[in-house]
Amino acid sequence: MERTFSILKPDAVAAGQAGAILALIERAGFRILGLRMLRMTQAQAEGFYAVHRERSFYPSLVKFMTEGPVIVMALEREDAVRKLREVMGATNPANAAEGTVRRLYAAGIERNCIHGSDAPETAAEELAFFFSAAELL
Repeated sequence: MERTFSILKPDAVAAGQAGAILALIERAGFRILGLRMLRMTQAQAEGFYAVHRERSFYPSLVKFMTEGPVIVMALEREDAVRKLREVMGATNPANAAEGTVRRLYAAGIERNCIHGSDAPETAAEELAFFFSAAELL
């Protein structure tokens, strides 16, 4: 079994799509180990996305991620990182496969409704950013 991390972004939460997206994730065989709704602070968003600090989209990403509530999730299944990325679809919803989260719900490349870890090592870091080890037993 492998763990991964995901965020339902402010656009998905505001549009009332959280339940439908969670249902897709569960149908794909994921077990939800932890789930929390929160509103990211400026410092949290800057810290979480620090890897993108030098990229041109960083300021707008931080602004977007702090504009409303998000849902952070700890997920588990075999090959979780790869499978969640498959369920999410391509970053650009226009390129995402039919039936994927982004194809169904994303408005565009920047407002793409969901984040998922890109590697097991990243997943471990991202999980620890929002969840204590005790919360994920």
